[in-house]
Amino acid sequence: MKLKGSFDAKRLRPREPGNWGARLTAALSALLATLGILLAMAGIAGLLGNYDALAELNANHPLAAGLVVFGLALLYLGVRLWRMSRIRLRRSRDLNLSPHLMKRHD
Repeated sequence: MKLKGSFDAKRLRPREPGNWGARLTAALSALLATLGILLAMAGIAGLLGNYDALAELNANHPLAAGLVVFGLALLYLGVRLWRMSRIRLRRSRDLNLSPHLMKRHD
């Protein structure tokens, strides 16, 4: 069978909707993780107590410890959401085959 020059195989596949939601989630979760890192660093600096710019955190150690815990929780949440959104972005490009048809990766 001879193929013509105007044949386009992409027309045979249905067009998938865009993944803008997953991209937006990935971007917001990266910002959330960055905010968590910054809050945790500020809390640790307040616990060390050597910085004049953080006078309120130097005097209030429970506030600084709470800031560290909150920052680490935001970091964990941001990384978790980022990984989930990256999986969702990559899943649309995979083949829809049954697991028993795939090759084993031992």
